[in-house]
Amino acid sequence: MRILWRLYGYSARLLKTKLFRTAASNTSFPEVWILLIQYFERVPGFFWVVQRNSFFTMPEILENKADLELYSPHPEVRGMTTLDRAAFKKTIVVPVLKVKKVVINKLLKSLKHTTLQRPGLKRVIDDPKDEDNRLVLLDPHKISAEYSLGESEQEVLKQFNTDPHVSKYNLELTYDNFKTEEILRAVLPEGQDVTSGFSRIGHIAHLNLRDHQLPYKHLIGQVIIDKNPGITCTVNKINIIDNTYRNFQMEVLAGEANMITKTRENYITYEFDFSKVYWNSRLSTEHGRIIELLKPGDVLFDVFAGVGPFAIPAAKRKCSVFANDLNPESYKWLVHNCKLNKVDKKIKKFNMDGRDFLLGPVKEELTKELSLLTKERKNTLHIVMNLPALAIEFLDVFKHFLDGKPCSTDLLPTVHCYSFSKQDNPAKDVQERAEAFLGTSLEGRCSTHLVRNVAPNKEMMCISFQIPAEVLFKKQCTHEESPAEPASKRLRPNEDFPE
Repeated sequence: MRILWRLYGYSARLLKTKLFRTAASNTSFPEVWILLIQYFERVPGFFWVVQRNSFFTMPEILENKADLELYSPHPEVRGMTTLDRAAFKKTIVVPVLKVKKVVINKLLKSLKHTTLQRPGLKRVIDDPKDEDNRLVLLDPHKISAEYSLGESEQEVLKQFNTDPHVSKYNLELTYDNFKTEEILRAVLPEGQDVTSGFSRIGHIAHLNLRDHQLPYKHLIGQVIIDKNPGITCTVNKINIIDNTYRNFQMEVLAGEANMITKTRENYITYEFDFSKVYWNSRLSTEHGRIIELLKPGDVLFDVFAGVGPFAIPAAKRKCSVFANDLNPESYKWLVHNCKLNKVDKKIKKFNMDGRDFLLGPVKEELTKELSLLTKERKNTLHIVMNLPALAIEFLDVFKHFLDGKPCSTDLLPTVHCYSFSKQDNPAKDVQERAEAFLGTSLEGRCSTHLVRNVAPNKEMMCISFQIPAEVLFKKQCTHEESPAEPASKRLRPNEDFPE
């Protein structure tokens, strides 16, 4: 079961990386697939399944390895900790074809699969010996060792009256011609993991460096700024999220130390101080998934709203929104972003402890909504609880939450509660813990969704369910059967599930 969850997580992240280029930069898909294959090679009987279903193509991997040999920076840069761009100069030998200037455009279309295809390098350059000619750079991986063209290419050249003779050309590469991975792979010790992926939040690139990468942190930060237009600051997280307000300490690696940033997610703009609030670009798909469940007129209660990634798009969808966050900075930027996106009058905003918010505004509004709802009404009620380290512990609030008689099950509020899991079956683990806090079984009455893989053997899950009527409404019972006092309002970091 763990294997299936991990495969799902890997595939989802690869797809998101491919579709949303702002989330990561210079991602090498062949390299990622190699790592994935190496992981599953350790699983008996699984690797042949991967091959049979063509999850990857071997020619792509082989071509990538050949690129590594050809486009590796000068060996002297190994161990560099302060970036010296001049040290990356290197000369490589590539095949070239001399072509008359008057036919160059037509000929290139016929030779497009043979010419050098590499970002930042020109395929056609001037011939220093003859101004009427041009030199066409050819891909050394697609030209034979004898530097001769194939029969089909020679036939094309014959049609344009062009000499098929292929010469050698010394091509100088500089720092600007190398990709991020190539630079970092050349600098870091051989065999060590290379970090080139990051989360992008406006002008800020957020990295999570490992211990062996820390001696090169400033160089890594500068390379990412150099290779990604619009990035002017790189930061590294230096502690886990283990406090009440869910922010973390960070170190500026390179560039300007400006933490106030602007970013767009799902066509909505957000501004905030990244050093004082929680924001994770990898959750954009999950934000969109929940919003797609909502219809105009629905009611959304966002218990841990942050700067508004659930609340604001829900308001844009013409839902009635109640948004809360305990962090004063998050609340400040939530208010700001509501005005920025012109939904400030559509969202009721609160700066409260999550439990107080549930027992106060949420309880009051639910009581009113459920008293008005009939089977003819189509709007639904949703409660989002996105605090994965602790949210599941808040579910006990709903035990005997409301007075009165149970309403139609179609009208009961739906909870979307997030949690981390380190168990082999994360879906089962999250469901069992939710059931423990609710005091009832959710079997057949809930769904679980893998949001993302946070770390090795640690998944972020979302469990969604309608609060059972026997849990939500007070029973006609004696005083002795009344529920116990609610747990402490103070947020407590959960050591088992730090983010």
